[in-house]
Amino acid sequence: MRPLRLGVLGSGKGSNFVSVAAAIRRGEIPGEIVLVASDLAEAPILELARQRNLPIHVCRPGAFRTKLEPEIEKDLARALVAARVELVVLAGYMRVVKEPLLENFRGRILNIHPSLLPSFPGLRAWEQALRAGVNETGCTVHWVNHEVDGGAVIRQAGVPVQERDTAGSLHARIQRAEHRLLPEVIRDLATGKIDWPADPRRRP
Repeated sequence: MRPLRLGVLGSGKGSNFVSVAAAIRRGEIPGEIVLVASDLAEAPILELARQRNLPIHVCRPGAFRTKLEPEIEKDLARALVAARVELVVLAGYMRVVKEPLLENFRGRILNIHPSLLPSFPGLRAWEQALRAGVNETGCTVHWVNHEVDGGAVIRQAGVPVQERDTAGSLHARIQRAEHRLLPEVIRDLATGKIDWPADPRRRP
């Protein structure tokens, strides 16, 4: 089985990227990260990629906080296509994905979200869970479509909400669950244990 070619997109510290890269290094995922991209030039995920000698792509600055302009997202899509990416992994990527990426990678983009979707979509989901007073939250890996955090759920992991939890302590436990769940899902996609909505081996 040849390695699944992964493109990882992130806007922040890159802890989920690190968990995936470590699982590949340990031989748990039959895959390779062929491009790491960010919408922010100063994002720590890019330095983590450089430390691992991985190719990077930095998006041009845009005018909006929640999305990229179409031309900027087209540049990102072209970089992923040029790297022959087969699965795009959103790992703390804070932009809404629009048509340029969806057209090129329809059915081949997944995201990890810090709640048990459909509960608490959107930003700072762990804080939403605390305010709602639920007993359990968690994380979800799902396919990406036009609806924010609305694509089909692939797999979830539950995290209990403890009586003395703060936003920080709950978020930390959710992140630990994310670091287990995301590599597991990528492994099972790469080995055919999870069905794809599109042919994962189709070259862009």
